[in-house]
Formats: sequence, C-alpha cells, structure tokens
Amino acid sequence: MPSKSSARLAALTVAAVCSAAALTQMIVLPAPAHADSVRIHDIQGTTRISPHAGQKVSDVAGIVTGVRPYGASKGFWMQDPAPDADPATSEGVFVFTSSAPKVAVGDSVTVTGTVSEYVPGGTSSGNQSVTEITKPAVTVLSSGNAVPAPVVVDAKSVPAAYAPAGDSAANGSVNALPLRPSRYALDYYESLEGMNVQVTDARVVTATDPYTELWVTVKPHENATRRGGTVYGSYDSQNTGRLQIQSLGATADFPVANVGDTLQGATTGPVDYNQFGGYTLVANRLGTLKSGGLRRESTRAQSRDELAVATYNVENLDPSDTTFAAHASAIVNNLRSPDIVSLEEIQDDDGATDDGTVTAGVTMAKLIDAIVAAGGPRYEWRSIDPVDDQDGGEPGGNIRQAFLFNPARVSFTDRPGGTSTTAVGVTRVHGKAALTASPGRVDPASEAWKSSRKPLAGEFVFRGRTVFVIANHFASKGGDQGLTSQYQPPARSSETQRHLQAAKVNSFVKDILKVQRNADVIALGDINDFEFSGTAKILQGRGELWSAIKSLPASERYTYDYQGNAQVLDQILISPSIRHGRRFAYDSVHINSEFHDQISDHDPQVLRFRP
Repeated sequence: MPSKSSARLAALTVAAVCSAAALTQMIVLPAPAHADSVRIHDIQGTTRISPHAGQKVSDVAGIVTGVRPYGASKGFWMQDPAPDADPATSEGVFVFTSSAPKVAVGDSVTVTGTVSEYVPGGTSSGNQSVTEITKPAVTVLSSGNAVPAPVVVDAKSVPAAYAPAGDSAANGSVNALPLRPSRYALDYYESLEGMNVQVTDARVVTATDPYTELWVTVKPHENATRRGGTVYGSYDSQNTGRLQIQSLGATADFPVANVGDTLQGATTGPVDYNQFGGYTLVANRLGTLKSGGLRRESTRAQSRDELAVATYNVENLDPSDTTFAAHASAIVNNLRSPDIVSLEEIQDDDGATDDGTVTAGVTMAKLIDAIVAAGGPRYEWRSIDPVDDQDGGEPGGNIRQAFLFNPARVSFTDRPGGTSTTAVGVTRVHGKAALTASPGRVDPASEAWKSSRKPLAGEFVFRGRTVFVIANHFASKGGDQGLTSQYQPPARSSETQRHLQAAKVNSFVKDILKVQRNADVIALGDINDFEFSGTAKILQGRGELWSAIKSLPASERYTYDYQGNAQVLDQILISPSIRHGRRFAYDSVHINSEFHDQISDHDPQVLRFRP
C-alpha cells in the first residue's frame, strides 16, 4: 500500500491545484428553479440526496454551530433548533461560503442560496455526497444564542449493522434508499450530517496523523485489541463504532495521541463527511487527552537452533531520510536482529529524483552501518535492481525488495543469472530443489507485475538446511472504494492485480514443492491484503502455503492501522514442512502502526522455526 502520508499528500496537492474544479464534482439532478419556506430537515430529506438539490431556497433559518474559515471548503454549519419528529431527517446543514464566513457560533441566521450535493474527491471516487447550501446570502438576526444541544453518539445509539446493500438498479448505490438510522450505522451517521454531536470518553483507535486528525471508537468492546485498537477481521466486520475526529481549533492544540489513549470528557462539534474517511466529527470542543501508556513491543531473541525470518516495510527509504538510526534500532532492539530480513520499499540511491539511477548500494550500506552502530550484526544484502520506473511506487524512487542476512548465522547461496528481466526457475540438484538463479525474480515479464514490484527469490542455508525465501510487495489498494462509499458493498478493483500476483507466487512455490515435497519455503512481505482476503486464499492455494499470522489470536492479527481499523497487510506464509513438521513461533511486533511518531506505517513481522 502506498504510505498514508504520500497518498494524502498527492490528493491534497491535486485539491490545492484544482480546488475550483473539485467544487464542481456534484451530483446534478433536475429540479425546479426555486423553493420557498423550507426548513433544514426539508432540505436534508429522508435519503442521502436532497429533494431540493439544484433548487434555490430562501430564508432557511438556523443557529450557527461551527465555523470553518480555512481550507478549500470554507463555510459554516447551522442547525434548526426546532426539529421535526422524523429521525431520518438531519436538522443541520453546511453552508459553503468559499471565503472566510462572517458569522460566529451562536448566531441566528437565515440563508438564501442553492442546494447542492458535493462529492468529496469527485464523483469517480465513489464517495457519498454532502448536502450543502452554496452561493449563499446570509443574514444575521441575532448573536449569542444557545447552540442546539448535541446528539450523544455512543454504543447504544450506533447500530450494529454497518450499511444496507446498495440498489442493484443503481449500480449498488445507497443514495436513493430511505435512511434507516436505527438499523444501519452509515444511515445513522447520515441522519446526523451537519448536526451538532458529542462523544464522551472516547478511546483512540488510530493515532494522530500529520493532517491533525485521529480516530476514536464509541464502542470500546467492539473487536478490541489488548493494546486499545479495533481489529478489522472480515469484510462483514467494518466496526461501526469508528469515527474520525478533526478540529475547528488551532492545529497546535490538537491532541497528539497514540492508540489506547482516551479523549476524556466531551468532544463536541458538527458531523462532516470527507474523502479521507467519510463521517467526521469536526470538533468545537475536544476532550482532554489521557495517555493509555502504550509502549513499543519487542520480540524475544531466537535461540541458537532457531532461524528468525522477518519482513519490514521501511516506507520509501532512501539516503536522504533521517530515519536510518530509528530503523536500525527497531531491527536490533525490537526485532532482536533476525537472521534474515526481507525489506520492502528500499529506494534507489537518489530517492525520488527521476534521473535513471536504479542502484541501491548507498541506501543499503547506510542502513547496515546504522544497524552496526545500534549494536547489531554487520548484515550482508542481496537484491536485484529494477528497470527504471517500471515497478511503481514513488516516481523516480525505484522501490524494490532486498534481503538482509547475518552471515554469522546464515549463508546465502549465490547462483548467477538473476537479472531484472530474467525469470528464476526451479531445478533439481542432488535430489533436492534449487533455484536456477539466486537472487532471482519471479516471472518479471508477466502482466501481473505491471507497474508493480517483482518478487525476489533467494536460497539460504541455516545449519545445513536450505530455506527458500520469496520477498513480495504486491500492488497497492489505490483506487478501491472506501468503507463509507455510496456503493455498498464497496468495489475492491485493485485486488484483481493482486489475485494475479498471488497466483504467480503460488505457482512458483508449487514448482519448488514438486521437486522437493519437504522443502522449507517462506513467502513474505507487504501483501497489501488481508489474511481473510481472496488474495491470501490464492497465495495459500491447496496448502502449498499458510499465512502464519493466523496462528495468533484474532485480537492480535494486525500490522497496519487505517481509519480506525487495525488490519493485516504484511504476511509471512509458510510451506507444510514448516507449518506441520517444525515448531514455529510468530510475532507481529507493534512498533509503528499504533503510534503518532511512527517511522513506517507498517509493523514488522517475525517468524522463528527450527529447520
């Protein structure tokens, strides 16, 4: 998966350049030219699309509950203090002013303008729309009025079911379906769009990110981890208690939180919807941060006769980065110097500069020196340079997988012939499986790897036994619809390529096992998909591989934290000889994903076994 920061940065750059165009990404519906005497709940209606979309409305009354004077979406929220009796109709609405609004919280106002349905991220994103009043003429009637009391959002009010199935006649969209806020969480949050709401004593389930936002849960017992997060364990377990928190206050005042911390007391503000997470409480008032005392984990050291194999996504590491010492400390002190480390996202020697450089010797040497300085072994490394700009990732960065190995504990079997475009094969040597090239790349010319990282295969020897290791970094989830999409269930278009990639790796493992049934084979890396996904099922095949993270309790199965869901993206898959014939131990070492000061957005994984 591309890093959260790089993906967001790209989106924000586009938004900054094209904000005027972005604001035209609205659902256009035919409507009468004008409507008089409407209230906010009339505008919001009982579906996601306003019955007044495209209409001009006059003298809509409300009390200002929040003001956003910054960003591309300047405006304010207002709420009708005299609600109707229908729980499906929201009493709040956002007024888009385009420039800093000249109102204050507590003002009683009337607004004349045009009702619009704005889709954050554009209609192609699949996101739901936000009902807004645009091109407004605002009249302030009085100031200092009491703001309507917030609706309390808690474990009792949020339904257990996440979303209705979309209308098949509308390509799976839920937009036209009547809202059922007592039945579905997404309908419940939609029925509160623009309204003043409150969460109390909410536990943080995704740490504060560089964009001054975090995620909390209002359901503390919902699929909880022992460290304070919320596990995403299946496509039908989206975790309805998750809610994004932003703030209308100063950036410097936003809490710097880790998973397991709590926003004590009340956090209050209007409900918004944005392209980076859907429904969001934009706080006028933030609870007080209480630390949960979360600490970074360390795994145990391998014993003398155990081989320790790890995977670690180091997030676009290049020589200009300042994280080498921190990564080295993580490898030495938290992972306890594994014998073999599969690294993902090693960039070339000049990082994102797109000048044709593909070598990564400087990057690797700098990391190895930092590991030695941290008290670790002097690792050796193997990799294959990619063809320039053919493996995806940050343009010019030429990310690739690389092996680190401790020569005092394990040896690498070098076999010539491995190039960026040559497919590695399997042969028989003295009755046992061997690679035709080591290191080598798995079927690099296949369309499965178009604009994606090609798997790196290597042959290692530990205590006289050969171990085959295949380092992977599958295609990212970019382009998938979000969990809060208007299309339910959301489309996962990116998994098509990962399925092809999984089939290629599984086929290569089969080739090894056909030659040597009891071969020790490990396929590992950033799979960019869940342990319950179709990708994982194809990788595992008919038992050729098995995802070892499934040996952990369900509450401990996560390597990544995204929008309040602790989930598996990184995996270590093992052949039957390791799973059944060897004692193994598996650990997901939580050092990054739960922390605001992460050095990578992925947690590393470690497998220990006796070959």
